[in-house]
Amino acid sequence: MIEPSKLASLPFFQGISPEDMTKLLGELDAREVFYEKGSFLVHTGDKIPAAGLILSGEVHILREDFWGSRALVAQIPPGAFFGETYALLDTAAEVSVLAAADTTVLYLSLNRILAPTGQQNPLFALLSRRLLQIFAGRNLTLTRKIAHVTCRSTREKLLSFLSSCAQESRSPVFSIPFDRQQLADYLAVERSAMSAELSRMKKDGLLDYHKNHFRLFTK
Repeated sequence: MIEPSKLASLPFFQGISPEDMTKLLGELDAREVFYEKGSFLVHTGDKIPAAGLILSGEVHILREDFWGSRALVAQIPPGAFFGETYALLDTAAEVSVLAAADTTVLYLSLNRILAPTGQQNPLFALLSRRLLQIFAGRNLTLTRKIAHVTCRSTREKLLSFLSSCAQESRSPVFSIPFDRQQLADYLAVERSAMSAELSRMKKDGLLDYHKNHFRLFTK
């Protein structure tokens, strides 16, 4: 049973009354689904009829090649969407979605929001603007990742990524949302080579770290 009052704290639904929320959920064919950690929500090639809003837990977006090698594309936390692009375009997914923890997802038929008749609904008009903000944010995230992975060396990729994290947190001390394997997948580098490079960077006085917690030093 979906409780509208619990959804009001999510950015996408912020400011919508419980009464309007109940009606809205019905119009968007909302359904709540629970997934155990390690379960696949989507496999490459699947159709995604509705976008997924993470209520709790976390999912990883993975890109897999013909031979089964995986690369981590994104980490989706609570309050964020996945699959909205494929759902709106009605095209097969080019990625897989994996539950990185026990995860609860609220599926929504967002195409109804963007339909011409939907813009006559004040709530749909509000949510369409929020969708535009989501797409803009995804574009920014993708641009940042491209900047990291197109660096030539593993050290340059690490410096680009860690510098971006420090700038975003406005502090030289910060935590990243990845473990070592996830970071290697995200930067498209080999894990052992990346770990060795981190050790060299620490020895060179560029940084210090413990697990996913980092401190950067000025050169």
